[in-house]
Amino acid sequence: MKTVLAGLLAAAIMLSFSGCSRTKPAAVKVPDRETASGTVPEPAESGDNPPAEEEAGETVIALTVGEQSFSAALLDNETAKEFAAMPPITLNMSELNGNEKYFYMDNRLSTQSEQPGQIHTGDLMLYGDSCLVLFYDTFSSGYSYTRLGRVDDPSGLAETLGTGNVTVTFSLEG
Repeated sequence: MKTVLAGLLAAAIMLSFSGCSRTKPAAVKVPDRETASGTVPEPAESGDNPPAEEEAGETVIALTVGEQSFSAALLDNETAKEFAAMPPITLNMSELNGNEKYFYMDNRLSTQSEQPGQIHTGDLMLYGDSCLVLFYDTFSSGYSYTRLGRVDDPSGLAETLGTGNVTVTFSLEG
């Protein structure tokens, strides 16, 4: 009986470490931290209205998929600064739910987790402390994320990323 219970417990623990999977685990609320105020630059001609609670910093990164590149402004927060120190990096991002690409990084970043409610096309966020997520569709979400930045003009982002896994290179611009 103890062996069966130990096996079930081990299986349950292994399943709990499968974040950013088809069925995301319930997000653990990180203690509230002060967030920046201001606005995020609006996307050009996308019909998407970005959130207005954080200020874009001066750091701009390029996201390159094949021959197509997109510029993204990183926010002025600690997590985005930590992320900006990583490029150039090339990641094989996995598909999830027909609206996002994700990649679990080896290193953990600080978090300022919040429930954004509305996710916008082009949002670049962190799920937990190591799962980088690039959204290519707009939808409502109850999950918690730390905002990193957003693609300046997400027109064509969904088509470029496609429906399966994709290789994305992140590099600093200028």
